[in-house]
Amino acid sequence: MKGLGVAHLTALELAPARLVREARIAGFSAVGLRLHPVMPGAQAYPVAAGSEALRELRAVMAGEGVCVTDIEFVSLTAHTQVADYQALLAAGAELGAQSLTVSGDDDDVARLTGNFAALCELARGHGLRVDLEFMRWRPVATLQQACAVVAGAGQDNGGVLVDALHLFRSGGQVADLAAVDPRWLRALQLCDAPLQAPADALIIQEAREGRLLPGDGQLPLVQLLAALPEDVCISAEVPCAHLHGQARLAAAARSTRALQAAGHA
Repeated sequence: MKGLGVAHLTALELAPARLVREARIAGFSAVGLRLHPVMPGAQAYPVAAGSEALRELRAVMAGEGVCVTDIEFVSLTAHTQVADYQALLAAGAELGAQSLTVSGDDDDVARLTGNFAALCELARGHGLRVDLEFMRWRPVATLQQACAVVAGAGQDNGGVLVDALHLFRSGGQVADLAAVDPRWLRALQLCDAPLQAPADALIIQEAREGRLLPGDGQLPLVQLLAALPEDVCISAEVPCAHLHGQARLAAAARSTRALQAAGHA
C-alpha cells in the first residue's frame, strides 16, 4: 500500500494550503484537492496554472512534505464540453496530481463513454489519470456500470475510483472486485457506516456529512483492502458532522492506519 492520503471532503472547510498543513500534522502524506465544484455554487478552491497562488501552494506542499493524489470534481453530463477542463488539468499537473475524479451524470451511455474517453485523452497530455467514481444516486451508480464505461472508452489512463460507502450502498460486494481489471483499480476512499443503509431520502446526506471513521461501523473494510491491488492509493474520506477541523483529520488518520494494521495482522 502507498502512503495515506485524505480526501478534501473530509475537511472541505479548509482551503488547500491549510488542508496541507493540517493533514501533515494529522499524519497524512497526501491530499486530494477540490479544485472544481461538484455542482454550480458548491464549495471549491480553483487555482490557475502558472499563478502566484499555485506557486505558493506548491511551496507549502514542499515545506510540509505532502503531495496531491487527485483533483476533483467533474460531473460528466449531457452538456459536458471536454475542452472546458483544459485549465483544470493544467493546474492539476502543475501540482503534481496523479488523477482527476469524475462522476457519470448522463443517461446516454454512448455519449458518456465518448466524453470519458475524450477527457482521458486530454488528461493524458498532462500526465493525469481519470477515475470514474460511481454513486448510488447518479446514472453511473454501480461498480459494474463504471467498469462498462471505462472498458468502452478503451483508454489506458482510465480507471474506477472505489469509495467504500458507495460500493456497499449501491449493492456491491467485496467479491465483485475480482471481476475488475486490476489496472483500473488505482484509488480507494475509505470510511465506515452501518450495514443497514438509511432511507433513500437520506443516502446523499449520509455520504456528504454522516460517514463513520474506519472501524466505527460494520462495513467489511479489512476484506475490501485485501481485495485491491497492493499499490492502490488509499485516502480517508470521512466527512462527519460531530468532529471538526484538526480533530476530524487526526481521528481519520488514526483510525485508517489502525484498519491498515489490522489487515496486515
